[in-house]
Amino acid sequence: MAEEILRLEGLSKSYGDLQVLESIDLTLTKGEVVVLVGRSGAGKSTLIRCVNLIEMPEAGTMHFRGMEFEFGHGKKLDRKRVQTLRTQVSMVFQHFNLWPHLTAKGNVTLALEKVLGLSSQAAEARAVEELERVGLGDKIDAYPGTLSGGQKQRVAIARALAADPVLMLFDEVTSALDPELVAGILEEMKKLAQAGMTMMVVTHEMGFAREVGDSIIFMDQCRIVEQGPPEQVLSDPQHVETKRFLGTIIHH
Repeated sequence: MAEEILRLEGLSKSYGDLQVLESIDLTLTKGEVVVLVGRSGAGKSTLIRCVNLIEMPEAGTMHFRGMEFEFGHGKKLDRKRVQTLRTQVSMVFQHFNLWPHLTAKGNVTLALEKVLGLSSQAAEARAVEELERVGLGDKIDAYPGTLSGGQKQRVAIARALAADPVLMLFDEVTSALDPELVAGILEEMKKLAQAGMTMMVVTHEMGFAREVGDSIIFMDQCRIVEQGPPEQVLSDPQHVETKRFLGTIIHH
């Protein structure tokens, strides 16, 4: 039986009167790639930001590798547990989030020193290793302003990988890229999946979802409305909103 990495039960989130997540139940096992799809505003990005507690849920429970986090009025989270979770869950953002005044190596090194407490020497060695892994061995000393969008995203992936995470979160990481750069980033993500990395991916790239995903979750109006293997969800969707969404994607 596969090892459970993450389990969400009844997770909810709102901003004032605006409900953005409602009663989300989800389980993720070791080495599994879950792809989240749906229209803009469905709650996909908020969901993965709740997983590493960038956003704080208001109700529900999250289990991560034996740790339990309860959310709700009057519930207080243990800071050490939150920190432990954040060192094991890495996120790659849509808009790179790189420090412009640091080189590619500096962007990766900083996180290792500040979050994991590595020495400068150890952090630099790991940064170089991860940058080479994503094909940027010749851009180690380059600043973000001199890099293409695809190269910036590779730096962001290297930074996330350098922490040796248990779970990787990807939030629309190709949507800010020119079309000719998208395939390269998707290929890097495919390599990670093949190497056994556990991943949650928010994307509109249906080809990637079909080829790499172990399961696809379709979200609509803050809820999970359909979930299953890629072939089933993409080829024979059961929910009317899933059919409508996929019809729009295929039409375009």
